[in-house]
Amino acid sequence: MLGTVSSSLVSGQERRESWRMFDQQAKGVEFEKKADKKLSGCGFLGYDYGYAAHLYEKAANCYKVAQSWDQAGAMLCSKRKAAEAYANAEHIACLEQALNLFMEIGTSSVYLYAIHCKEIGELYEQEQNLEQAITYYDKAADYFEYEEATISANQCKQKIAQFSAQLGEYQNAINIYEELARQSLKDKLTCGVREHLFNAGICHLCKGNVLKITNALERYQELYPAFSRTRKYRLLADLAVALDEEDVVKFTDAAKKFDSITKLDVWKKTLLLSLKLMFKAKEGEEHNLN
Repeated sequence: MLGTVSSSLVSGQERRESWRMFDQQAKGVEFEKKADKKLSGCGFLGYDYGYAAHLYEKAANCYKVAQSWDQAGAMLCSKRKAAEAYANAEHIACLEQALNLFMEIGTSSVYLYAIHCKEIGELYEQEQNLEQAITYYDKAADYFEYEEATISANQCKQKIAQFSAQLGEYQNAINIYEELARQSLKDKLTCGVREHLFNAGICHLCKGNVLKITNALERYQELYPAFSRTRKYRLLADLAVALDEEDVVKFTDAAKKFDSITKLDVWKKTLLLSLKLMFKAKEGEEHNLN
């Protein structure tokens, strides 16, 4: 009899513990959903990184009680990211406030404006908010140019060109890279000329107009004749032919051959991959039509 009572008590405790764990798991899921909503900007007040971090912590605690250790760990990682985003947002707000204050009091240090704009651009870049990053890098470039800080201005312009291409604004990127190439040629920075023309050429490829690519390569050869003897020029020419012939294999082989000797950076690989995927999608459409 005592054994039966004891067994019944243990069974009851186990049920209560199971229900408690189930309840905590459900609460964890609810806190996680609320936190995700705060980060997506769907709430009434929009993005709220600080409160999202708080909700992720509560979700993690609930998952710990439910012994869902993987989910608890994931929530703590999400909390850290939200906290970093909150810190960035606070930093951006402070820098923007400082910048507005400097403008109001009319400080004569234009270089100081440039530094602040560049720092704000960097923070937006970390958040992958490329549109806002472009806005502040553009302001910084203007201020740096006013102060004749050419190197700093050009660094900002390179960021603008890079992000413009990532956003599909290829012509803007082309214009900047060509301007930087002419500046590098003027300053006798031949490595810079080759790299800027190469980047501009890749952006031309992404626009998909073979005639314009061909014309651009002719212009680049006239601007800097030595460019036509480089592997970068040859790659652009080979990719243009593959694009004209709509030959995905030839396109892939040309890129792989170049990359096996001179590694393409992530930015270039991403743009070329998007172009290759466009090829394949077009091939698929034509196959379906036939």
